[in-house]
Amino acid sequence: MSNSETILDLAAQVGKALQEKGLILATAESCTGGGIAQAITEIAGSTAWFDCGFVVYSNASKTELLDVSAALIAQMGSVSEEVAAAMASGALGSSNAHIAVSTTGIAGPTGAVPGKPVGTVCFGWANADTVHTERLVFSGDRKAVREQTVIHALQGLLRFIN
Repeated sequence: MSNSETILDLAAQVGKALQEKGLILATAESCTGGGIAQAITEIAGSTAWFDCGFVVYSNASKTELLDVSAALIAQMGSVSEEVAAAMASGALGSSNAHIAVSTTGIAGPTGAVPGKPVGTVCFGWANADTVHTERLVFSGDRKAVREQTVIHALQGLLRFIN
């Protein structure tokens, strides 16, 4: 199965799980540039369980649209589990969703900093009660990193929903 087929299959599974539980989703994406929202909206009927997607590529947009603290970004860096958590929580607060997923990372080929090589991605999954985060390092070119990130975000969302 190709990455794009895997992504669509996962998006369909996420939609089914959200619909079964009566939940609505929002996304907050930096390095994936809307890739998760795109996958979700490929699924017919997604209007029933998808509210909105925020593409917050700049630090300013993270602060302005999702209320991520500028001090947190300055202290931890925009690619951190703390910022991913704040992005997911911010997406909940700025939408009508019950559950949110966020991604922030370094897709490459440039942008690496000490301790955060190209391919570093931080994820957040949030609902009203809890936020889960994860940090992974993917390999490959920019496209590969972004595809792997969308796949992992959707897999994590399935786990978080269930």
